[in-house]
Amino acid sequence: MTTLSESRRDFLKTTSIASTALFIGFNSKGLLAATGSTPKDVFINPFVKIERNGVVTVISKHFEMGQGTTTGLTTLVAEELDANWLTTKVEFAPADAKKYKNLFFGVQGTGGSTAMPNSFIQYREAGAAAREVLVKAAAKKWSVSESSIGVSDGYLFANGNKAHFGEFIDEAANFTPSKKPILKDPKNFKFIGNEKLNRKDNFDKTTGRAMYSSDVKVPGMVYVAIIRSPKFGGTLESFDASGAKGAVGFIDAKALPNNTGVAVYGKNTWAVFEARKKITTSWDFSKAETRSTEEMIEDHKVLLAKPVYQAKKGYTTEQAVEKLKTADKFVEADFFMPFLAHSPMEPVNCVIEPTKDGILLHDACQIPTLVQGTLATVLKIKPEQIQIKTYYAGGSFGRRVSQNCDYLVEAALAFDLLGRKTPVKLLFSREDDVKGGWYRPMATQKVKIGLDNRGNIVAWDHRVAVKSIAKGGPFESVIVKDGIDHFNVESISDTLYDIPNQAVGNSDFQTPIPVLWWRAVGHTQNVLAMESLMDMVAYSASRDPIELRLSLLQKGTPQQQRFANVIKVARDMSGWKFNQKRGFASSYTFRSFLAVVADVTVKGDEVHVDKLYVAVDCGVAINPDIIKAQLEGGMGYGLSAIARSEITFKDGEVEQSNFPNYPTLRMAEMPEVEVKIVSSNESPGGIGEPGTPIVGPAVTNAIFAVTGKRITEFPLTKSGLELV
Repeated sequence: MTTLSESRRDFLKTTSIASTALFIGFNSKGLLAATGSTPKDVFINPFVKIERNGVVTVISKHFEMGQGTTTGLTTLVAEELDANWLTTKVEFAPADAKKYKNLFFGVQGTGGSTAMPNSFIQYREAGAAAREVLVKAAAKKWSVSESSIGVSDGYLFANGNKAHFGEFIDEAANFTPSKKPILKDPKNFKFIGNEKLNRKDNFDKTTGRAMYSSDVKVPGMVYVAIIRSPKFGGTLESFDASGAKGAVGFIDAKALPNNTGVAVYGKNTWAVFEARKKITTSWDFSKAETRSTEEMIEDHKVLLAKPVYQAKKGYTTEQAVEKLKTADKFVEADFFMPFLAHSPMEPVNCVIEPTKDGILLHDACQIPTLVQGTLATVLKIKPEQIQIKTYYAGGSFGRRVSQNCDYLVEAALAFDLLGRKTPVKLLFSREDDVKGGWYRPMATQKVKIGLDNRGNIVAWDHRVAVKSIAKGGPFESVIVKDGIDHFNVESISDTLYDIPNQAVGNSDFQTPIPVLWWRAVGHTQNVLAMESLMDMVAYSASRDPIELRLSLLQKGTPQQQRFANVIKVARDMSGWKFNQKRGFASSYTFRSFLAVVADVTVKGDEVHVDKLYVAVDCGVAINPDIIKAQLEGGMGYGLSAIARSEITFKDGEVEQSNFPNYPTLRMAEMPEVEVKIVSSNESPGGIGEPGTPIVGPAVTNAIFAVTGKRITEFPLTKSGLELV
């Protein structure tokens, strides 16, 4: 599972973890091992640290952007270790893919709602291994049998003896855990599934003690902001900084060596933001995007006429067109989804400072392996010369993991321009964030579904035009198969519904506008389309939308069974009945199953979402309170997107700049959300993203049920509707 090449002594020299503690992790053979302050020839990858005072620290290989990862990983360790929740804490792991890789990615990183699924067994085993060696140590110290020793709340006890974990670390370091330590039976879980367990980051975040990368200050640091091309793909021809000279706090301005912008240096945030307003620039737009939104939409539509790629093996667009000729009636729809900005609460930022043989990056770092490799290339040093100190992120939604590490590269270039001796802090303003690119891509879809005279599906011709996220990036070889970027067609080509004669054609839109995964990636467009279409088919066939879906889940695969069950749970919890004026949608994304019933009120052109009934099967529910919070937050994020958010272009330039013209959901507009978690012993699924794509179709299907108005173009404002 994990391989290491350094000695224990070298490890202890190069890590910030104190040597007066017990470490539990995986050794060079991928086996669990323990070590402490006693010299011992062992290769170690710690996930658990136990200090002499009994405090247990969980080393988190995943960063925290609000999704609850640090609490989840601590829960897994504390459960198997039988630790005291109040005396456990968490630290972010250093950058080291050999030790801390995401088991699904093969590199160190967080994303795709994989933190809990890939860590579930790994962190439980680390906790169980720690418990095992502590028990062995106590048995030896007290001269009792291992079976006589009890463990609870951070203490071991037997025959009148009682002591906390920290009192056994010297002895425990001499024991080697089992290859596969015994894990708890789920019926004995104390922390996993506990609805009242508090988040580990609550106190620091509510008291202001939590450190975000934007809080970082180091001695001698200067601030830097970048002037970028107003059109994506433009290159710098020249600039004039004379207008900024004499401005309070302004230090200097230098052209980035790749001609993508001008680095403006200052003594503080205000100084650099004000100084760059006074600097004039000239750009070459010969290779830049110069189209307006309307022109790009038309170019998308052209691509829909003749798809380049076929996403369903063995069945093509041409075959679907022929089969449609046998249908008795049709359901047809054209969908448009705009570019969207990520807009995390904390815009991206970082600090780079020099070290003896490289750099130390202070960042809310989402994919350390990618960052090390990219910055090593930029600065012409080795990846191991790049240390990364990870902090909390004030949101991300995908923005902190652009494939070319955009803001980090800018910081590295700005650092290099100052001779690599002066620490720099790169800052994004909200305007930089909104205008700075890396959007969810614009997408258009054209669908024609044929039905027989009984309302059964005969054929399904689904066409998608969207810019590929993966092509040209570091993950292309994994994500792109036979020319198809899976993000383009996920939730369509791999739907769990048994759809006969379904063809999925895809074409890649070309533009210099940078696009990126946005919370739930392609599912945000494709679940919206698929679940709207399901509703349209049901209406055309005069069938209950829920019963239609259940009829398409009849093969009885384990996934279909779980999907059907969660649909029934949502139906029952909401009191759903056919022909009520309500909306329904269901989805399978990130290994989790969801179903939602939406109640809305529509008065004239004003829409209010009254309540969302949500059923979820995400496997073992590690932290139920966090699951509910993530679904509530994800649905708020998704509702905001379909209601009024869009990035538009005029002659290649972004028209939005800040929240007044890129508005988001307000507190009063957030509906009541009732969540029912389906009990399950299946492996955990992801939960940070699934709530975002499903809320849109549930709400628009409800709007149709109430008004008869079908929404296929977004945001809702394009249809004259306003969320209130």
